[in-house]
Amino acid sequence: MRMLKLLLLVAMALPAVALAQAYPAKPVKVVVTFPPGSTPDIVGRALATRLQEALGQPFVVENRAGAGGNIGADAVAKAAPDGYTLLVSTNGVYSINKSLYKSMPFDPDKDLAPVSLLATAPQMLVVSPALKLTDFKHFLDYTRSNPGKLSYGSVGAGSASHLTMELLKNDAGVSIVHIPYKGFPPAVTDMLGGSIHAMFAIVPGVLPHVKAGKMTGLAVTALKRSELAPDVPSVAELGYPQLESLAWIGLGVPAGTPAPVIERLSAETTRGMRAPEVRNLLGKAGFDVVAGSPQEFARWIRAESQKWGRVIKASGAAVD
Repeated sequence: MRMLKLLLLVAMALPAVALAQAYPAKPVKVVVTFPPGSTPDIVGRALATRLQEALGQPFVVENRAGAGGNIGADAVAKAAPDGYTLLVSTNGVYSINKSLYKSMPFDPDKDLAPVSLLATAPQMLVVSPALKLTDFKHFLDYTRSNPGKLSYGSVGAGSASHLTMELLKNDAGVSIVHIPYKGFPPAVTDMLGGSIHAMFAIVPGVLPHVKAGKMTGLAVTALKRSELAPDVPSVAELGYPQLESLAWIGLGVPAGTPAPVIERLSAETTRGMRAPEVRNLLGKAGFDVVAGSPQEFARWIRAESQKWGRVIKASGAAVD
Protein backbone atom coordinates (compact mmCIF):
# COMPACT_ATOMS: atom_id res chain seq x y z
CA MET A 1 0.00 0.00 0.00
CA ARG A 2 2.78 2.41 0.89
CA MET A 3 4.54 1.64 -2.37
CA LEU A 4 1.32 2.30 -4.31
CA LYS A 5 0.84 5.68 -2.61
CA LEU A 6 4.43 6.58 -3.34
CA LEU A 7 4.04 5.69 -6.99
CA LEU A 8 0.86 7.77 -7.22
CA LEU A 9 2.61 10.77 -5.70
CA VAL A 10 5.50 10.43 -8.14
CA ALA A 11 3.08 10.11 -11.05
CA MET A 12 1.22 13.24 -9.97
CA ALA A 13 4.45 15.21 -9.64
CA LEU A 14 5.84 14.26 -13.04
CA PRO A 15 3.61 16.60 -15.13
CA ALA A 16 4.56 19.57 -12.94
CA VAL A 17 8.26 18.74 -13.21
CA ALA A 18 7.95 18.33 -16.97
CA LEU A 19 6.11 21.65 -17.28
CA ALA A 20 8.77 23.51 -15.32
CA GLN A 21 11.56 21.93 -17.37
CA ALA A 22 9.84 22.66 -20.69
CA TYR A 23 9.18 26.33 -19.82
CA PRO A 24 9.73 28.55 -21.71
CA ALA A 25 9.24 27.09 -25.16
CA LYS A 26 8.79 30.44 -26.93
CA PRO A 27 9.55 34.18 -26.41
CA VAL A 28 8.22 35.80 -23.21
CA LYS A 29 6.77 39.32 -23.00
CA VAL A 30 7.81 41.48 -20.05
CA VAL A 31 5.36 44.35 -19.59
CA VAL A 32 6.87 47.36 -17.79
CA THR A 33 4.22 49.85 -16.69
CA PHE A 34 6.43 52.93 -16.97
CA PRO A 35 8.28 54.64 -19.86
CA PRO A 36 11.70 53.69 -21.24
CA GLY A 37 14.51 55.06 -19.09
CA SER A 38 12.47 55.02 -15.87
CA THR A 39 13.74 53.03 -12.90
CA PRO A 40 11.12 50.25 -13.39
CA ASP A 41 12.27 50.05 -17.01
CA ILE A 42 15.92 49.74 -15.95
CA VAL A 43 14.97 46.97 -13.53
CA GLY A 44 12.75 45.24 -16.08
CA ARG A 45 15.41 45.22 -18.76
CA ALA A 46 18.11 44.00 -16.39
CA LEU A 47 15.80 41.18 -15.31
CA ALA A 48 14.79 40.33 -18.88
CA THR A 49 18.44 39.99 -19.88
CA ARG A 50 19.15 37.66 -16.96
CA LEU A 51 16.08 35.49 -17.59
CA GLN A 52 16.90 35.27 -21.28
CA GLU A 53 20.42 34.09 -20.49
CA ALA A 54 19.19 31.56 -17.93
CA LEU A 55 16.17 30.16 -19.76
CA GLY A 56 17.29 30.30 -23.38
CA GLN A 57 14.34 32.18 -24.89
CA PRO A 58 13.93 35.90 -25.72
CA PHE A 59 12.40 37.96 -22.90
CA VAL A 60 11.09 41.05 -24.70
CA VAL A 61 10.33 44.24 -22.77
CA GLU A 62 7.16 46.13 -23.70
CA ASN A 63 6.56 49.54 -22.10
CA ARG A 64 2.86 50.23 -21.44
CA ALA A 65 2.65 53.34 -19.28
CA GLY A 66 -0.30 55.30 -17.94
CA ALA A 67 -2.83 55.56 -15.10
CA GLY A 68 -0.25 54.94 -12.41
CA GLY A 69 0.68 51.62 -13.99
CA ASN A 70 -2.90 50.38 -14.31
CA ILE A 71 -2.92 50.26 -18.12
CA GLY A 72 -0.03 47.86 -18.44
CA ALA A 73 -1.04 45.84 -15.38
CA ASP A 74 -4.57 45.43 -16.73
CA ALA A 75 -3.16 43.99 -19.96
CA VAL A 76 -1.15 41.45 -17.98
CA ALA A 77 -4.09 40.62 -15.69
CA LYS A 78 -6.18 39.75 -18.76
CA ALA A 79 -3.42 37.81 -20.55
CA ALA A 80 -3.31 34.02 -20.74
CA PRO A 81 -1.99 32.56 -17.46
CA ASP A 82 0.74 30.52 -19.14
CA GLY A 83 3.94 32.27 -18.05
CA TYR A 84 4.47 34.07 -21.34
CA THR A 85 3.34 37.50 -20.12
CA LEU A 86 5.14 38.97 -17.10
CA LEU A 87 4.55 42.20 -15.19
CA VAL A 88 7.24 44.50 -13.81
CA SER A 89 5.62 47.30 -11.84
CA THR A 90 5.71 49.32 -8.66
CA ASN A 91 3.97 49.54 -5.29
CA GLY A 92 1.21 51.57 -6.95
CA VAL A 93 -0.09 48.68 -9.02
CA TYR A 94 0.31 45.98 -6.40
CA SER A 95 -0.67 47.82 -3.20
CA ILE A 96 -1.76 51.45 -3.56
CA ASN A 97 -3.98 52.03 -6.59
CA LYS A 98 -6.79 49.79 -5.34
CA SER A 99 -7.28 52.22 -2.43
CA LEU A 100 -6.54 55.35 -4.43
CA TYR A 101 -8.60 54.93 -7.61
CA LYS A 102 -12.37 55.12 -7.47
CA SER A 103 -12.56 52.29 -9.99
CA MET A 104 -10.03 49.77 -11.26
CA PRO A 105 -10.11 47.76 -14.50
CA PHE A 106 -8.71 44.74 -12.62
CA ASP A 107 -8.30 43.45 -9.08
CA PRO A 108 -4.58 43.11 -8.28
CA ASP A 109 -5.28 40.69 -5.43
CA LYS A 110 -7.38 38.33 -7.54
CA ASP A 111 -6.06 38.86 -11.07
CA LEU A 112 -2.30 38.90 -10.45
CA ALA A 113 0.00 36.35 -8.83
CA PRO A 114 3.21 37.49 -7.11
CA VAL A 115 6.54 36.08 -8.28
CA SER A 116 9.22 38.14 -6.55
CA LEU A 117 9.87 41.48 -4.92
CA LEU A 118 12.75 42.80 -7.03
CA ALA A 119 14.17 45.95 -5.46
CA THR A 120 13.42 48.67 -2.91
CA ALA A 121 14.60 52.24 -2.41
CA PRO A 122 14.17 54.80 0.37
CA GLN A 123 13.36 58.43 -0.25
CA MET A 124 14.99 61.58 1.03
CA LEU A 125 13.17 64.51 2.59
CA VAL A 126 14.63 67.68 1.13
CA VAL A 127 13.77 71.31 1.90
CA SER A 128 14.70 74.65 0.44
CA PRO A 129 17.90 76.11 1.95
CA ALA A 130 16.09 79.46 2.18
CA LEU A 131 14.11 78.05 5.11
CA LYS A 132 17.34 77.60 7.10
CA LEU A 133 16.00 74.37 8.57
CA THR A 134 19.13 72.36 9.23
CA ASP A 135 17.69 69.16 10.66
CA PHE A 136 14.54 67.05 10.86
CA LYS A 137 13.49 68.29 14.30
CA HIS A 138 13.62 71.92 13.17
CA PHE A 139 11.47 71.02 10.16
CA LEU A 140 8.83 69.41 12.39
CA ASP A 141 8.90 72.31 14.85
CA TYR A 142 8.56 74.89 12.07
CA THR A 143 5.67 73.15 10.29
CA ARG A 144 3.81 72.68 13.58
CA SER A 145 4.29 76.36 14.47
CA ASN A 146 3.33 77.54 10.97
CA PRO A 147 0.46 75.28 9.84
CA GLY A 148 -0.27 75.51 6.13
CA LYS A 149 2.54 77.97 5.47
CA LEU A 150 4.82 75.51 3.68
CA SER A 151 4.06 73.51 0.54
CA TYR A 152 5.48 70.25 -0.72
CA GLY A 153 5.66 68.81 -4.20
CA SER A 154 5.01 65.27 -5.37
CA VAL A 155 5.19 63.44 -8.67
CA GLY A 156 1.43 62.93 -8.55
CA ALA A 157 -1.46 61.94 -6.30
CA GLY A 158 -0.89 58.51 -4.79
CA SER A 159 2.82 58.46 -5.60
CA ALA A 160 5.37 57.50 -2.97
CA SER A 161 6.46 61.14 -2.76
CA HIS A 162 2.86 62.13 -1.95
CA LEU A 163 1.87 59.37 0.47
CA THR A 164 5.14 59.49 2.40
CA MET A 165 4.50 63.12 3.30
CA GLU A 166 0.91 62.29 4.19
CA LEU A 167 2.23 59.55 6.47
CA LEU A 168 4.52 62.11 8.11
CA LYS A 169 1.67 64.61 8.46
CA ASN A 170 -0.56 62.06 10.14
CA ASP A 171 2.08 60.61 12.41
CA ALA A 172 3.99 63.74 13.42
CA GLY A 173 1.06 66.16 13.46
CA VAL A 174 2.36 68.65 10.93
CA SER A 175 0.46 70.71 8.36
CA ILE A 176 1.91 71.30 4.89
CA VAL A 177 0.12 71.94 1.57
CA HIS A 178 0.33 69.36 -1.23
CA ILE A 179 1.21 70.52 -4.75
CA PRO A 180 1.01 67.56 -7.19
CA TYR A 181 3.05 67.57 -10.40
CA LYS A 182 2.98 65.43 -13.51
CA GLY A 183 6.33 63.80 -12.97
CA PHE A 184 9.61 64.42 -11.20
CA PRO A 185 11.36 67.06 -13.39
CA PRO A 186 8.79 69.86 -13.00
CA ALA A 187 8.63 69.31 -9.24
CA VAL A 188 12.41 69.63 -8.96
CA THR A 189 12.41 72.69 -11.20
CA ASP A 190 9.83 74.45 -9.05
CA MET A 191 11.61 73.55 -5.85
CA LEU A 192 14.90 74.89 -7.15
CA GLY A 193 13.03 78.02 -8.20
CA GLY A 194 11.48 78.47 -4.75
CA SER A 195 7.86 77.77 -5.71
CA ILE A 196 7.60 74.86 -3.27
CA HIS A 197 9.42 74.28 -0.01
CA ALA A 198 9.88 70.54 0.43
CA MET A 199 9.49 67.12 -1.15
CA PHE A 200 10.26 63.45 -0.75
CA ALA A 201 12.22 61.97 -3.64
CA ILE A 202 14.38 58.98 -4.59
CA VAL A 203 17.86 59.69 -3.28
CA PRO A 204 19.76 59.84 -6.63
CA GLY A 205 17.18 62.27 -8.03
CA VAL A 206 17.95 64.99 -5.48
CA LEU A 207 21.41 64.11 -4.21
CA PRO A 208 23.29 66.28 -6.75
CA HIS A 209 21.23 69.29 -5.63
CA VAL A 210 21.90 68.48 -1.98
CA LYS A 211 25.63 68.27 -2.64
CA ALA A 212 25.48 71.57 -4.55
CA GLY A 213 23.74 73.28 -1.61
CA LYS A 214 20.55 73.92 -3.61
CA MET A 215 18.50 71.59 -1.39
CA THR A 216 18.92 70.49 2.22
CA GLY A 217 18.64 66.78 2.96
CA LEU A 218 16.99 66.15 6.33
CA ALA A 219 16.15 62.43 6.50
CA VAL A 220 16.11 59.17 4.58
CA THR A 221 12.94 57.07 4.92
CA ALA A 222 14.67 53.84 5.88
CA LEU A 223 15.79 51.97 8.96
CA LYS A 224 19.40 52.68 8.11
CA ARG A 225 21.30 55.39 6.25
CA SER A 226 21.65 55.28 2.49
CA GLU A 227 25.09 54.36 1.16
CA LEU A 228 24.61 57.13 -1.41
CA ALA A 229 24.03 59.76 1.29
CA PRO A 230 25.76 58.56 4.47
CA ASP A 231 25.62 62.03 6.07
CA VAL A 232 21.81 62.14 6.07
CA PRO A 233 20.18 60.38 9.06
CA SER A 234 17.52 57.69 8.72
CA VAL A 235 14.04 58.16 10.15
CA ALA A 236 14.74 55.24 12.48
CA GLU A 237 17.67 56.91 14.18
CA LEU A 238 15.65 60.12 14.42
CA GLY A 239 13.06 58.25 16.47
CA TYR A 240 10.47 57.71 13.72
CA PRO A 241 10.95 54.12 12.47
CA GLN A 242 7.23 54.02 11.60
CA LEU A 243 7.99 56.51 8.81
CA GLU A 244 9.92 53.92 6.86
CA SER A 245 8.72 54.32 3.30
CA LEU A 246 10.21 52.42 0.40
CA ALA A 247 9.57 52.74 -3.29
CA TRP A 248 9.63 49.22 -4.70
CA ILE A 249 9.38 47.18 -7.87
CA GLY A 250 8.05 43.64 -8.18
CA LEU A 251 7.48 40.85 -10.68
CA GLY A 252 4.04 39.35 -11.20
CA VAL A 253 2.11 37.13 -13.62
CA PRO A 254 -1.58 36.59 -14.42
CA ALA A 255 -3.44 34.70 -11.70
CA GLY A 256 -3.78 31.03 -12.58
CA THR A 257 -0.25 30.70 -13.95
CA PRO A 258 0.94 27.17 -13.09
CA ALA A 259 2.85 26.97 -9.82
CA PRO A 260 5.87 25.19 -11.37
CA VAL A 261 6.28 28.06 -13.83
CA ILE A 262 6.03 30.65 -11.05
CA GLU A 263 8.57 28.76 -8.96
CA ARG A 264 11.02 28.52 -11.85
CA LEU A 265 10.64 32.21 -12.66
CA SER A 266 11.16 33.07 -9.00
CA ALA A 267 14.28 30.93 -8.69
CA GLU A 268 15.89 32.34 -11.84
CA THR A 269 14.84 35.87 -10.91
CA THR A 270 16.47 35.56 -7.49
CA ARG A 271 19.65 34.20 -9.03
CA GLY A 272 19.81 36.86 -11.74
CA MET A 273 18.91 39.86 -9.61
CA ARG A 274 21.56 39.00 -7.03
CA ALA A 275 24.36 39.03 -9.60
CA PRO A 276 27.00 41.65 -8.69
CA GLU A 277 26.57 43.60 -11.93
CA VAL A 278 22.80 43.90 -11.38
CA ARG A 279 23.31 45.00 -7.77
CA ASN A 280 25.79 47.63 -8.92
CA LEU A 281 23.51 48.88 -11.69
CA LEU A 282 20.53 49.29 -9.38
CA GLY A 283 22.66 50.63 -6.55
CA LYS A 284 23.58 53.59 -8.73
CA ALA A 285 19.85 54.25 -9.13
CA GLY A 286 19.40 54.14 -5.36
CA PHE A 287 17.75 50.72 -5.22
CA ASP A 288 18.67 47.69 -3.13
CA VAL A 289 18.10 44.26 -4.67
CA VAL A 290 15.71 42.08 -2.65
CA ALA A 291 14.60 39.13 -4.85
CA GLY A 292 12.79 36.43 -2.91
CA SER A 293 10.03 33.85 -3.03
CA PRO A 294 6.43 34.34 -4.20
CA GLN A 295 5.26 33.76 -0.63
CA GLU A 296 7.52 36.49 0.72
CA PHE A 297 6.33 38.89 -1.96
CA ALA A 298 2.69 38.08 -1.18
CA ARG A 299 3.24 38.90 2.51
CA TRP A 300 5.00 42.14 1.53
CA ILE A 301 2.09 43.19 -0.69
CA ARG A 302 -0.44 42.55 2.08
CA ALA A 303 1.53 44.59 4.62
CA GLU A 304 2.05 47.48 2.19
CA SER A 305 -1.62 47.43 1.15
CA GLN A 306 -2.75 47.75 4.76
CA LYS A 307 -0.25 50.47 5.60
CA TRP A 308 -0.93 52.73 2.63
CA GLY A 309 -4.63 52.01 2.60
CA ARG A 310 -4.83 53.60 6.05
CA VAL A 311 -2.79 56.61 4.91
CA ILE A 312 -4.94 57.13 1.81
CA LYS A 313 -8.14 56.92 3.85
CA ALA A 314 -6.85 59.38 6.43
CA SER A 315 -5.59 61.86 3.80
CA GLY A 316 -8.65 61.66 1.58
CA ALA A 317 -6.48 61.17 -1.49
CA ALA A 318 -8.32 59.89 -4.56
CA VAL A 319 -7.92 59.64 -8.32
CA ASP A 320 -10.87 59.47 -10.70
